[in-house]
Amino acid sequence: MKKTLLRDTHARNAGDSSISRSPVFAHGFSLVELVVTLAIILIVLALVVPQIRQAIPMMRARGSAGELASLMQNARILAAKNNRTYDIKYTTIGGDQAAYVDVNLNGAYDPGEPVVTFNRGVTPAAGAPTGTAPSAYVFSGDTSLGTPYDNATTLAFNQRGLPCKYDTSTIPATCITPASTYFVYYLAGNPAWSAVVVTKGGRTRVITWNGTAWTN
Repeated sequence: MKKTLLRDTHARNAGDSSISRSPVFAHGFSLVELVVTLAIILIVLALVVPQIRQAIPMMRARGSAGELASLMQNARILAAKNNRTYDIKYTTIGGDQAAYVDVNLNGAYDPGEPVVTFNRGVTPAAGAPTGTAPSAYVFSGDTSLGTPYDNATTLAFNQRGLPCKYDTSTIPATCITPASTYFVYYLAGNPAWSAVVVTKGGRTRVITWNGTAWTN
């Protein structure tokens, strides 16, 4: 009986040993597979990287335009609330391009006044673009007479919260209201463009140049 148990034990051990010594096959990448995979990655990067480079400036330009639109609405609310006229001015603060509401009407930025700083590479344009890429924005369906105002004109909001052309050539400055047409304030990025449209009723809209047209 003991001999039988010993034989069974040895048989099981021998079986276990044979299983543990069975070869294990591992599959790895061949050189050809690695080269093909690397080529696919390089092709994808070649397609994606230029799009990312183009998207980043556009995001920065649109973000700055959104900040400017919010600042303009802030000025509109303050003007109606305080029964005063407030204009939007542009300046440089700490080396960055910025826009602010001239609350005390002294023509300079003072700490505490509403202000926004534009993203890196985004600057207020001198006026409406004169080329075809981008072209000047045209407000579809607008019935205004005359040329739309742009960065060459100072935008202000009167006591009713309506936009007006702020004439600083007079002393004191006067607010020509109601505005005879809409305003478009352009922001130039590199190479992206964005703008804030201000309707005669004081509403703001952010638009961007997509390479062929202005879009919301």
